[in-house]
Amino acid sequence: MESLDLPHTSHRISRILVIKFRHHGDMLLTTPVIHSLKTAFPDAQIDVLLYEETRAMLSCHPDIHQIYAIDRSWKKQGVRFQISQEWRLMSTLRKQRYDVVLNLADQWRSAIVTRFTGAAVRLGFDFPKRQGRLWRLCHTQLVSTADHNTLHTVEQNLSLLAPLPLTARQDNVAMHYSAADRHAVQALTGPEEYIVVQPTSRWFFKCWSEEKFAATVQALLDDGQKVVLTSGPDSKEKAMVAGIIGRLTSREGVLSLAGKLTLTQLAALIDGARLFIGVDSVPMHMAAALQTPTVALFGPSKLVFWRPWQVKGEIIWAGDYAPLPDPDSVDTQTSERYLDAIPVGDVLAAARRLLV
Repeated sequence: MESLDLPHTSHRISRILVIKFRHHGDMLLTTPVIHSLKTAFPDAQIDVLLYEETRAMLSCHPDIHQIYAIDRSWKKQGVRFQISQEWRLMSTLRKQRYDVVLNLADQWRSAIVTRFTGAAVRLGFDFPKRQGRLWRLCHTQLVSTADHNTLHTVEQNLSLLAPLPLTARQDNVAMHYSAADRHAVQALTGPEEYIVVQPTSRWFFKCWSEEKFAATVQALLDDGQKVVLTSGPDSKEKAMVAGIIGRLTSREGVLSLAGKLTLTQLAALIDGARLFIGVDSVPMHMAAALQTPTVALFGPSKLVFWRPWQVKGEIIWAGDYAPLPDPDSVDTQTSERYLDAIPVGDVLAAARRLLV
């Protein structure tokens, strides 16, 4: 693909907007794009547009000048209120006079915002499901997704940079937090070394059973390790952690912070850990980004897309022990625990190897 006719001096590209409307983990995996842009254009102002609930994933990122957000709770206050808020946001973005807009999303909303900015360079993906004239009109150039089925999500995102005059791409994922986050976590954990165990996911079909997690935690406690259990704030996730603790024969050395931490505090907790053990979830991606030694448990997820990027540790896939359904055919509401095919002994062995 030929590069765009852009100036090769960084001061000529002064304002860049990156758009991504997805979940928390998706936002974390956009950080290589942001870092690549800042490396190529160090004097440029790089802004991000995302969903409000995912703001914390990028809120401490040093390469980001401003985060703009669409709050999906606006619609609860009526159509008129939602339209007025989105129009105000779009007007604010247009006033920024961006030189380059990168639309990493596949929604019509993101395409329309991209077009409305009026940026001279508006890059988007040539998605098979977006072959109409309007999608093309919203962008000045579309980048092929033909090889995306063989690429990790990080690599897919970075491919949108192909038309830009970058001498190199930075592919490291980065999770940032504040000094206040670190101090808050240290006050909760104390000075002892600890292991973080994150047994939950927003989708329970990605989880190991409470019994197997309890057996693993108990063995680590018996080894003399301190274990910190975490989860999201959802009541079902907190109940799962409580169920794990309830199955322990001894609770000395275990601390539950389930539902008690912000995402940036969780990052600080994981960054300070000797080891992270968890399932396919946002914290797993955070652990990989923070280079915390990790044991990642995977079930029927697309490993090519979602394996922890540049993980320092081991990935244990349930498909190595039993047949798994196609990821695209899984009922996300199922009560099936596909990861239960993974033996406790293999997880413990991996954990002990990484603790040496």
